[in-house]
Amino acid sequence: MMRRRMIGRPVARVATVAVGTAVVAGTAGAVSHHQQQKYSQQDAAAQQGYDEAYQQGAADAQAQQYAPPPEQYAAPVEQAPASDLTAQLQQLAQLHDSGVLSDDEFAAAKQKLLAG
Repeated sequence: MMRRRMIGRPVARVATVAVGTAVVAGTAGAVSHHQQQKYSQQDAAAQQGYDEAYQQGAADAQAQQYAPPPEQYAAPVEQAPASDLTAQLQQLAQLHDSGVLSDDEFAAAKQKLLAG
């Protein structure tokens, strides 16, 4: 009879260890699953941020594509034909000779005409 009691105890210990191992393994599985969900949600949020930034950049690029060119690249302003320029210079010279324009005013107006 003593042997039965001895045999029963080690079996109980093995069962307790097996149950304890199962509890630990189940807890580890649950923790692992929770971490995987957490990382998956973080990845999804990061991907959504990347997608939004890409869409904003594409919209900005499209808006810039159809924008008029900057003023520095605009078509050059056509200057007056040479005959008009000559006539205007002669008119300035007449005003200067008649005394309506001073030397400085004549020089400034002439420079303005020549600059276009």
